[in-house]
Amino acid sequence: MTTHIAVPLLDLKLQYDSLREEIEPLLREVCDSQYFVLGPKVLELEGSIADYVGTSYAVGCASGSDALLLALMGLDVKAGDEVICPSYTFFATGGAIRRIGAIPVWADIDPTTFNVTQDSVKAAAAQCTNLKAVMPVHLYGQTIDMDGVLDACRELGAPMIEDAAQAIGAKDETGAMAGSRGRIGCFSFYPTKNLGGFGDGGMITTNDQVLAERITKLRVHGGERRYYHNEVGINSRLDALQAAVLNVKMSYLEQWHEGRARNAKLYQTILSEFDNELLVTPKAPSAPARHVWNQYVLRVLNGKRDSLKDYLAEQGIGTDIYYPVPLHMQECFSDLSYKGMELQHTERAALETLALPIFPELTEEQIGYVATTIIDFLKNQ
Repeated sequence: MTTHIAVPLLDLKLQYDSLREEIEPLLREVCDSQYFVLGPKVLELEGSIADYVGTSYAVGCASGSDALLLALMGLDVKAGDEVICPSYTFFATGGAIRRIGAIPVWADIDPTTFNVTQDSVKAAAAQCTNLKAVMPVHLYGQTIDMDGVLDACRELGAPMIEDAAQAIGAKDETGAMAGSRGRIGCFSFYPTKNLGGFGDGGMITTNDQVLAERITKLRVHGGERRYYHNEVGINSRLDALQAAVLNVKMSYLEQWHEGRARNAKLYQTILSEFDNELLVTPKAPSAPARHVWNQYVLRVLNGKRDSLKDYLAEQGIGTDIYYPVPLHMQECFSDLSYKGMELQHTERAALETLALPIFPELTEEQIGYVATTIIDFLKNQ
């Protein structure tokens, strides 16, 4: 009988233990300075992110959700305007659009990459009468077809906001970084991301100086200097403590990408040895594109997803479902009367996808245990 091995979906303590001696002195430095909001640490991080992503500007903010909101505000998206986005994504994507009174128009996804496509964006646009922007998501750490979707955006006359919350370091088919080719890129530093802080944090990237300057004002209530406001913004400033942590972690990001890619390749090697029609594994794109594996997501067919999830839990293996209820089926969007195209791939993905542990500190033994446990389950179906 196989001995159970505990494999959590994510264990951030392992990462922290390896960085504790670097991070804690910097936290004390921030505390001693009493400079907690914006300031030198944030400026340092903004410069590092701009250099890494390959954009002229980066603007820190309080969360990835706020990054999306600020991007929409910076592009003057107003109540009643339409913004195309996927329904198969984290809530913040559609939530930011609705928060300012605009209308999310749902685009379906490719069943292999789980990302919107050029054709699905065009199909969604056919439903629009007042399209203002397109907000695709680089889901799970893999970019959309940037050439194709950018072509669609140009044809539609709508700027692209890249929701790259899960995709820092991902590269598209040209080798360009996620967040570098759209009008705006939006990133999250939530702790579960490949580059995660000790709480919420976000970043906006752009090559447009005027837009960067405007978003910099919008994040501090719309004022270029204190107490003087030429428009209404929001309070969304990045904390210096978060920036200090992220400045340390930036130097390890490529190493962590490599660890996640190694784990994904090992999963693929073991699982591909067992031929079963119930399981579809994710594939890495061809170079120069790069998947950074924020999540490793299987498709489990024939209604077996939930029973596999339960079985893995019994064996001490953590998993999660991203995302069980697509946005167009959420109660808070029911007033939109299903605005957009038919979303058959979206609805199917919500019933079939299952995320496995993929964090870089996993051992080969743990990966092997997860994969062989899945095979044990499939053999009995």
